Amino acid sequence: MGVFVLLTIFNIVLPVFLIAACGAVYAYWFRPDLGWINRLNMDVFIPALIFSVMSGSHFVPGDYLHLALGAAGVALGSGLLAWPLARWLKVEKQTFLPPMMFNNTGNMGIPLLVLAFGQGALPSAITVFVTVTLIHFTLGLYLLDRKMRLTALLRVPIVHATVAGLTFSHFGWQLPGAIHLPIEMLGQISIPLMLFALGVRLLDVTLTGVRIGLWGAIACPVTGLIMAYLLAPFLHLAEPQWGVLLVFAALPPAVLNFMLAEKYQQEPHLVASIVLLGNLASLVFIPLALWLAL
Repeated sequence: MGVFVLLTIFNIVLPVFLIAACGAVYAYWFRPDLGWINRLNMDVFIPALIFSVMSGSHFVPGDYLHLALGAAGVALGSGLLAWPLARWLKVEKQTFLPPMMFNNTGNMGIPLLVLAFGQGALPSAITVFVTVTLIHFTLGLYLLDRKMRLTALLRVPIVHATVAGLTFSHFGWQLPGAIHLPIEMLGQISIPLMLFALGVRLLDVTLTGVRIGLWGAIACPVTGLIMAYLLAPFLHLAEPQWGVLLVFAALPPAVLNFMLAEKYQQEPHLVASIVLLGNLASLVFIPLALWLAL
């Protein structure tokens, strides 16, 4: 059984890192500008994926309420647990806490969870992704920019897709197949593209502030797993949702943290180190979380 579990974990993790590695190799030789592709993914492909899953007849929002609460609790609780560490390391909380709270639910999380638990876990993966993304674009941006207004959230296509998908699901509406199918196909582009873009983006991250990066690489999955187990008695999640939450909790910091830190000039070199070393550390923590989940 032990060998079978190890082989299963290997077969789950390897495709994720192979696609990301393809992005890194391509970027090494050609140095592509993926800015417009990433915007296209965030504005078109990912919203299409969210809408196609949430508007499906099999998606019942109430079935994922506890999972959404668990994902929010893990994100917020990780920040609280990491706060004393940030003070001990003498690093600004605006620099250290976002990478601890907002992990790679998109580029790595969705593909990994689908590979681990099958296509049936896609609604759960989308629920976690949307929950964390909404917190990231509200509280996360507020941590970086105290002048940020919540009205900015209304301009995020992911929010539009979520509201539309939940509305269709609630009223039982269904689009004609000729319309729903192309939306679904557009959504399917997002998962491999997220992994490929992850590999490209990581190649741009410079390794400075190694001490902070190492602490962050360990603290992100550790605080996430601690929060998942602390919340477990209150959530009463059945399989595979408990497994989804557990693997989500162990994911590395999102590359988006680096991009936002660069935009708001919040010590991007330190955030880059946390992101880079965190994604390298995921080679250890993700198999551990999968072993615990499986």
